[in-house]
Amino acid sequence: MKTWDLRRLLMLTTAAGAVAFASTAANAQVSAEAAVEEATLPAVEDQAESGEGEPDIVITGSRIDRAGFDAPTPTTVIGGDDLLRGDRPSIAQVLNDLPQFRASTTPVTNFSGTASGSSPADLRGLGTSRTLTLLNGRRFTGAGDLNTVPQGLISRVEVVTGGASAAWGSGAVGGVVNILLDDKLAGLTIGAQTGISSRGDAYRYGFDGAFGTSFAGGAGHFMIGAQYFNDEGVLDRDTRPNLGSTTLYTNPAGSAHAFVIARDVNYSNASVGGLITTGVLAGQTFNQDGTLRPFQYGSPRGTQVMVGGEGTSLRDETALSAPHERLNGYARASFTVGDAKFWVDGSYSRMSAEYPFYAESNRDNITVSRDNPFLPTAIRNRLLLAGQTSFRMGRVFEDYGYRTFGYTRETVDVAVGVDGSFADGKWRYSAYYGHGQLSDDRGYLNQKLTANFNRAIDVVASPAGGAPICRVALTDPTTACRPLNLFGEGNADPAAVAYAFSSAAHVRNTTKLDTAAVSLRGDPFSLWAGPVSIAVGAEARWESIGSRGLDPLSAAQAFTTFNFSSIEGAFNVKEGFGEIAVPLLDQDFSKLEFSAAGRYSHYSNTGSVGSWKLGLTDRIYGNLLLRASRSRDIRSGSLSELFNTRSTTQSNIADPTTQTTYQIVTYGGGNPALDPEIGETTTIGGSYSPPFIPGLNLSVDYFDIRIKGAIATLSGQDIVTRCANGNTALCGQIVRANGVITTVFATFVNLAEYKTHGIDFEASYLLPLSSLSASVPGSLRFRGLATYVPSLTTDDGVSKIEYVGDVGEAVPFGTPKWRATASLTYQDEVLSVDARARYVGGGTWNHLLDIENNAISARTYIDLGARVRIANLTLSANVNNLFDIDPPLTTTGQIHYDQIGRYFSMAAKISF
Repeated sequence: MKTWDLRRLLMLTTAAGAVAFASTAANAQVSAEAAVEEATLPAVEDQAESGEGEPDIVITGSRIDRAGFDAPTPTTVIGGDDLLRGDRPSIAQVLNDLPQFRASTTPVTNFSGTASGSSPADLRGLGTSRTLTLLNGRRFTGAGDLNTVPQGLISRVEVVTGGASAAWGSGAVGGVVNILLDDKLAGLTIGAQTGISSRGDAYRYGFDGAFGTSFAGGAGHFMIGAQYFNDEGVLDRDTRPNLGSTTLYTNPAGSAHAFVIARDVNYSNASVGGLITTGVLAGQTFNQDGTLRPFQYGSPRGTQVMVGGEGTSLRDETALSAPHERLNGYARASFTVGDAKFWVDGSYSRMSAEYPFYAESNRDNITVSRDNPFLPTAIRNRLLLAGQTSFRMGRVFEDYGYRTFGYTRETVDVAVGVDGSFADGKWRYSAYYGHGQLSDDRGYLNQKLTANFNRAIDVVASPAGGAPICRVALTDPTTACRPLNLFGEGNADPAAVAYAFSSAAHVRNTTKLDTAAVSLRGDPFSLWAGPVSIAVGAEARWESIGSRGLDPLSAAQAFTTFNFSSIEGAFNVKEGFGEIAVPLLDQDFSKLEFSAAGRYSHYSNTGSVGSWKLGLTDRIYGNLLLRASRSRDIRSGSLSELFNTRSTTQSNIADPTTQTTYQIVTYGGGNPALDPEIGETTTIGGSYSPPFIPGLNLSVDYFDIRIKGAIATLSGQDIVTRCANGNTALCGQIVRANGVITTVFATFVNLAEYKTHGIDFEASYLLPLSSLSASVPGSLRFRGLATYVPSLTTDDGVSKIEYVGDVGEAVPFGTPKWRATASLTYQDEVLSVDARARYVGGGTWNHLLDIENNAISARTYIDLGARVRIANLTLSANVNNLFDIDPPLTTTGQIHYDQIGRYFSMAAKISF
């Protein structure tokens, strides 16, 4: 670690302690902690008093808001210390620590492209588009990146782990994440945080503040919060074991296995100075002075890569964790008039970054004439002696500067609404309208222009004096072309580089979301077992996306690799829903209740579709709750799935047909012809709080999810594998040249079927130490969560593929069989100390490929944290991945296992 890094960390930590970092007051802490203790119940009721003295009831698993109602769908709650544990930099990464989530998109797993640095939620590994994220129970524009939500304002997060489309609409196939803000915030909080890895990188710091107050005698309330955060990321992958130039490649003929994953895999057909690959000079690379020397080859693996040697690799140049800077703000005001509370809120988020992606290259495909005047005379003479008129070479253009990716994403979201009641509180209503807009401004800098580059390397001697000129200058003396000297690192004329490369690639995409909703809840009548509760309502939303500022070069497809393109599309949906809860039995030994929900949705682009849900709960002797539900859930294609234009990525794939690996270009994109997908979800489970062990809560829930016509974009590897298995339709998406795969088209499609099932376990135990001895302060709290997934398959009508146990990063639906987390916390009025274990099961990199080192072992990570509360000041320290457990061999970005390693963080907060 650099000395200045240490000084910066110490200075910021000291400032954090003095400036302080915000926390909610002690009462809010206790209240949130109490909410967590109810996490094993099927629904959580927040009975905190509102400004009007009326209880606010929030039940994310249902639209029924009757006190005491048990929703039939399991709900997990994260609040209190669970929000602070591990000092995660965004709420999405807090969620990713839970076994029900998969970290499919994070700054570590997505270090380039349009989603760089973002962190959405992904329940069950079904994809982020199948997890509906709400803010205070409503859709909002920042749902695609939970970095946009200021963490200091969050009271708790409720996670519904089951289909909820009938209650909440499209997108809730995997479940719902409802982020609930502390809308009763009182006082001022200010704080700071910082963190750094044990390797001296991944440095981050941030500041935040929040303020809340009542006015007009308690009738009104105002709150505002802001957060600034800067994460420098990790640009050098080689600082971690197993993450540098690691590649899947072809084993030599006669090996026991077709493929192997190895470290230090480099290009064998290109170098930074220029590598000659044909003719009498083959195997020679250029020095800076233009002379030649033998290239230091490693162990060859095919014609493109080698193990060892002096070459470079694509993965040497890509980031491990995307840097990003963000600024978030949120404000809300409410005012009560009679039985109605009117409210308005607004949020703003700005996230940006600019960082190197990787260098442009031409590998074994540059043809150089021996008459090129940049060639030294000695080299030209050797070519003449051999009767050779030209040679091919490969070149990596690191000395011209790396291709750089930059973006600025700005999100604005505003909403107005009213919540109230009438008929002496027997009926409750809500209505709101919201408008949001996301502006995504991005660009690729220092990219190669195909035509300009080809003209610049086609160099001849000028008829007037013999100076190097572009060949095109012979017929066009006014050309802007400047001859490019390829031979030797650092010899190119900056004017020639500026002609052959451009930083003009740019586009701005604007996504808009308008939502409107109205609902009515109440208990219209009672039966023999109690009141019948209903909820009815209507919703509508309008979604659109459009592009502006597309550069002319991208529009003309002038860049060799990455060309932006415009995207235009829109749809709207109008919906009506209803829900009913009917008590069937109300006795001491059994409180049996039936519930049903239905929703009718009409999409402007795909027509009408319905969703429904049936549920049954039985609370036995007050401490055992049994629950079951069956639902039909729907999801229409998102804007990006429907309308996205072509995206481009480079990756290594293994071809089972030829038993060879290639580095290919994969083109993705939207598909306006997508049909809505239909999900069928069954959950059966229950929770138990044994009266003979006060403070213990246990729950277990079985889930079974089937999605027909699942919308998915397959990876290049998946398409190649399915083609080899007999899916001829997917074979049509593969382009070959002389039998070698060069390109794969991976647009969104409706897969035939997607299935998964498993079991969620949860246990919590709160032990007041005073129950052991009156003189012992504080309490011990244990909480454990685990998810077991025995099967997850996709079936495209030709081949059925099982993904459970495939945990390599190139597998699109790969899932460990087991994930679990357990924590033990001691807490008193001053001190809170916690230890957490996170377990991720192992498996194979990809069981469909014959890989020599296919096995990936399980990992267990230990995290430690401590918080000290002194009056209104809280200081905290955390270390994640205490034993610095290495990641498995990884070629791009691992979604299951930690890649950063041991990480230290500190924070301070103060409240007034």
